Amino acid sequence: MFHRIRRRRAEEEMAGILRAHAEFEARIAAGQVPPQHLAQPATAPEASAEPAPVVDDFLPPELRVPSHDQVEGRMMPWPWPLVLDDEVVACAACGTYRDWLIISTCGQVWLRCRAGHQQPEPRLDTAWFNRHSGPSDATHATFEDCLRHLGH
Repeated sequence: MFHRIRRRRAEEEMAGILRAHAEFEARIAAGQVPPQHLAQPATAPEASAEPAPVVDDFLPPELRVPSHDQVEGRMMPWPWPLVLDDEVVACAACGTYRDWLIISTCGQVWLRCRAGHQQPEPRLDTAWFNRHSGPSDATHATFEDCLRHLGH
């Protein structure tokens, strides 16, 4: 029942808006439009004697995030087993199958186990990495600093 009342009120409001619009169009056709509603001809802006001040609208350097071409690569922890093509990926050197560090660099994805063994993973690409990684929480000057930050 209440939905009928709301629908009827909405229809009445829409009818009122359409009625006001039709009345305004009729006044335009009759030439009875107040001058403030008519479009004013564009005028050339007056040339001022002094130029506009130049404002630096960029963030301060400490708040800027490096662009993708300024970063050598990105890393993310992957504590779960990594399953690709219905197969659990294991480290080729030690056989570990979980607690990976996934590295995306130069268009390739590498896996690093907790023991420090690294292996390329051709079944993963940068698009996969971007879909599964969250936003960066820090940037680091060296690979070792990043490893320390991620607890490896």
